[in-house]
Amino acid sequence: MLPAGSRLTRSDEFASVIRRGSRGGRHRMVVHLQIMGPSTDADAGPRAGLVVSKAVGGAVVRHRVARRLRHLLASRMTGLPAGARVVVRALPPAATATSAELGIDLDAGLRGALRKVPGGVR
Repeated sequence: MLPAGSRLTRSDEFASVIRRGSRGGRHRMVVHLQIMGPSTDADAGPRAGLVVSKAVGGAVVRHRVARRLRHLLASRMTGLPAGARVVVRALPPAATATSAELGIDLDAGLRGALRKVPGGVR
């Protein structure tokens, strides 16, 4: 589970990461990553949020996908740079994916997004 201090909660935070961050796309999800600059609250640890729309499935399916992604993301937060903001947007194929498949896509998406971050953060 993601601790409260590690969650993105405001819609403007989500919008900023999606619009200004780098993106790593996979078959089951898209990972958006933004590293906050030194003038912002970059000293804080990484924060993350999920977007699981109705296109993924009904409420039960969406909540199952969100639980799996939260669990997978929580274990990967320590590997992200300070000030990182991550939004994981689940795509419809995530509904039928196993946790292992979601984990592989999440790792690949994070690697892809980190590779594209301006300033050479890797």
